[in-house]
Amino acid sequence: MPVIKPLVAAIALSCMVSFAPMAFAADEYNVSTGTTLSGAGVALRGDDAVALATGLEVAPGQAKYTVERDGVAYYFASEETMEAFKQDPERYMPQYGGFCAFGVAIGKKLDAAPRYADIVDGKLYVFLNAVAFDKYKEDKAGTLAKAERNWPAMHHRPVADVNS
Repeated sequence: MPVIKPLVAAIALSCMVSFAPMAFAADEYNVSTGTTLSGAGVALRGDDAVALATGLEVAPGQAKYTVERDGVAYYFASEETMEAFKQDPERYMPQYGGFCAFGVAIGKKLDAAPRYADIVDGKLYVFLNAVAFDKYKEDKAGTLAKAERNWPAMHHRPVADVNS
C-alpha cells in the first residue's frame, strides 16, 4: 500500500506537466483548440502568419507546413513562408498573442479574424470584426497606446478572468 500513494502522485504530476502547455497557450494566445495531432491550438485561424504580416494577405495554411511555438501551432501556405517564420518568428507573430488589438485597448481578450488586420511599424495587429477594426481606424495611435499599456496586466491572466 505505501507504494500506491507515491505512484498516484507521480502520475498526477506527470499529467499536470503534460497538459500545462495547452492550458498556457489557451490563455496566452488566441488559438483554436484541438486541431492538431499534438493537441496544440492553431493561431490565426489557420491562416499563414507570414503572408498576413508581410502584405495583409489572408492565405489559408496547410497542416503539412506547421511550426509549433510556445504550444501554439502556426500553419503556412508554403514551405517558403514556413521557413521564413522559422528564421524570425517574432517578426510575423501577431501582437497581443493574436487577440483583438482593439479589445486589448478596452481591457478584453477578444477573438480576432485575420481578415481584419493592420501592420504598424512592422508589427501585425488583428481585430475581432469590421466594427472593432473601424473603431481602431478612428484613432490608430491612441488605440495601440492603450493596448500597450493594458497588455502587461492582461497577458498572463486567463481569458475568463480578464473578460469577467
